[in-house]
Amino acid sequence: MSLWDNLCNMTQDGESMVGSFHFVCTLALIVGTVIQFSDELESVVDYSNRNLTHVPKDLPPRTKALSLSQNSIAELRRSDISFLSELRVLRLSHNRIWRLDFGVFLFNQDLEYLDISHNRLRNISCCPMANLKHLDLSFNDFDVLPVYKEFGNLTQLSFLGLGAAKFRQLDLLPIAHLHLSYILLDLVSYHVKEDETESLQVPNTNALHLVFHPNSWFSVQVNISINALGCLQLSNMKLNDKNCQRLMTFLSELTRGPTLLNLTLQHIETTWKCLVKLFQFLWPRPVEYLNIYNLTITESINMERFIYSETVLKSLKIEHVTNQVYLFSKEALYSVFAEMNIAALSLSDTPFIHMICPRFPSTFTVLNFTQNVFTDSIFQDCSTLKRLETLILQRNGLKNLFKVALMTKNMFSLETLDVSLNSLNSPANNRTCAWAESILVLNLSSNVLSGSVFRCLPPKVRVLDLHNNRILSIPKDVIQLQALQELNVASNSLSDLPGCGAFSSLSVLAIDHNSVSHPSEDFFQSCQNISSLTAGNNPFRCTCELREFVKSIGRVSGEVVEGWPDSYRCDYPESTKGTPLQDFHMSPLSCDTILLTVTIGATMLLLAATGAFLCLYFDLPWYVRMLCQWTRTRHRARNIPLEELQRNLQFHAFVSYSEHDSAWVKNELLPNLEKDDIRVCLHERNFVPGKSIVENIIHSIEKSYKSIFVLSPHFIQSEWCHYELYFAHHNLFHEGSDNLILILLEPIPQNNIPGRYHKLRALMAQRTYLEWPTEKGKRGLFWANLRASFIMKLNLVNEDDVRT
Repeated sequence: MSLWDNLCNMTQDGESMVGSFHFVCTLALIVGTVIQFSDELESVVDYSNRNLTHVPKDLPPRTKALSLSQNSIAELRRSDISFLSELRVLRLSHNRIWRLDFGVFLFNQDLEYLDISHNRLRNISCCPMANLKHLDLSFNDFDVLPVYKEFGNLTQLSFLGLGAAKFRQLDLLPIAHLHLSYILLDLVSYHVKEDETESLQVPNTNALHLVFHPNSWFSVQVNISINALGCLQLSNMKLNDKNCQRLMTFLSELTRGPTLLNLTLQHIETTWKCLVKLFQFLWPRPVEYLNIYNLTITESINMERFIYSETVLKSLKIEHVTNQVYLFSKEALYSVFAEMNIAALSLSDTPFIHMICPRFPSTFTVLNFTQNVFTDSIFQDCSTLKRLETLILQRNGLKNLFKVALMTKNMFSLETLDVSLNSLNSPANNRTCAWAESILVLNLSSNVLSGSVFRCLPPKVRVLDLHNNRILSIPKDVIQLQALQELNVASNSLSDLPGCGAFSSLSVLAIDHNSVSHPSEDFFQSCQNISSLTAGNNPFRCTCELREFVKSIGRVSGEVVEGWPDSYRCDYPESTKGTPLQDFHMSPLSCDTILLTVTIGATMLLLAATGAFLCLYFDLPWYVRMLCQWTRTRHRARNIPLEELQRNLQFHAFVSYSEHDSAWVKNELLPNLEKDDIRVCLHERNFVPGKSIVENIIHSIEKSYKSIFVLSPHFIQSEWCHYELYFAHHNLFHEGSDNLILILLEPIPQNNIPGRYHKLRALMAQRTYLEWPTEKGKRGLFWANLRASFIMKLNLVNEDDVRT
């Protein structure tokens, strides 16, 4: 618990009842001197309500604020806190301490806040520390006020709480010169005989709080005199018709000065008659603000005569009323308040079910009827509240928005209307609502309104609060609210951000905690004047539709979007759930169909062009053609029975070539074939001497598995090459085999082939030939294709055996 929480709790303990004092004399006055150093505190230790009987020994040495309240500590010794040299705040209220020697604080010279209220102290000794700003000794067992001349040295003291069974007029003389802000006098134990009267001169102070015995009838026999009093609070008073006058006599001295602006009565039990007398007594007094908290009305409520004379009273506030009278005339109760000639009236947390309309033009500018049980009949047909500027009907029983609007019809000065936390429904059948045109601020939050409420709004409203209703959408045909500047529609069920077509002046929009999944991407374009947008805690769908909205947030100032980026997270799809919107990214390509189509088309064209270029550059068609030829050759070779091939074959291949191409045959063809044990027949090496050339050609072709023809321009000029081709072609048709292999060593244009070489022309047109590649990188595939034409498992007949 923080130091601030501790102090706030302290002010509301027991009979002190400081927490409900009027704002001028409230908590700020009590702890004002403490707040100025609260930001400097580094260590706050709370050991309150721990059933402790002594101060713990394990306190951190750097403790600056220590709370030991609501325990059973009976004694405070120097050794308990001497090591806390930085201690500045000490709370010891509600313990059992029976004596206190201020010498225990010898080593705590920085102590500024000391609360020893609600203990059993009967006496104190030594001198308090000079730096004390807050000292509370109230609600103890002192016989007389424990104020000694050393108290006059407490020049920084701002708050002083005291109490005793008896008072003497000059008891507080030692501190008369101090500039105190707040004095609390505990009169709970005060007792004096009926025929005796005591007097007490109180030093000048801004606020005086007197606490009486909570269960005794008010019968104080002390005259308290004070000058320049600004705030007075009286707590715990039981009044009946007999002792009512005694209270007014008691107040006569305290309210005679012109400086008393605020009077607060806390926990007061009285009759209606006494309460009206009290009002009448205070009416001509200089009190400007009268506050009554926790009022209980007893006995009966009858019509009381009240004279509304000239008064300086500006505001009457009554909060939390308990009415023990159940049968009464509403005129007797409500007319007293309705006819008051003051500016502000607040009646909150009461069982009042109605408030009548003033009979004459009223001076009210502010009416606050929070947390009552008023119905829609309140102020209907009331034309005397023409000066009313602020009307608060929060937490009542209002249900009909049309009647609420009608109620304001004659309130020509009304600017602020709060009807939140009721059960208001939107008008049915698009009924026209008769609002006062002067309304600028309208609070309709926490009702059961639907989207049709936008057809029933004051035309000049500037600030509109509709949060926590049942609005699903904002109709397109809403009233043009050109003056609307602030709109709060948080905690509804809206699925999109509203545009500013009907709200051209909108600058502040709160739409958090709705069902906005993909806000309109043109929101910021539509709402040019927007300066604050609160749209967090919505179930954002992180899809393409959200990209433009996130971009728009990036374009506007970071101060415009409230709660960014922590409150803006993805809810869908599941893979992005919890991701901050600022970290959500989708590429433009995946979100633009046209761009995606163009990109895919362009990519395919680029790939096609690249493929075509690569095909041409690396001669891919040649590789494909050669690969297909190799595949067909291997297929044909596998389909020919091995026995059929092994008739009387002596060679794997007969090679026919021109003498001009012999260098290529000997340097390229033979080494690459014979290294794989392919037996090659060459005319200069394997022709049989004595036989004619024609016989050798025929014999070599018949004894070879394949016939290889190396074609070139020189080939077509060789007569013998033509013979060899002729016989090989004849053998092709005669045997029905596929034994021809054409190698195109150099390109031969068709028109360069002589007409008599019609067989060569036909073969080149009908059969696939192998082209000798000029690039060395392609030659590996060439040789692989050529070798694939041969069956290596052929059992060739030895040439010598044939000759034998």
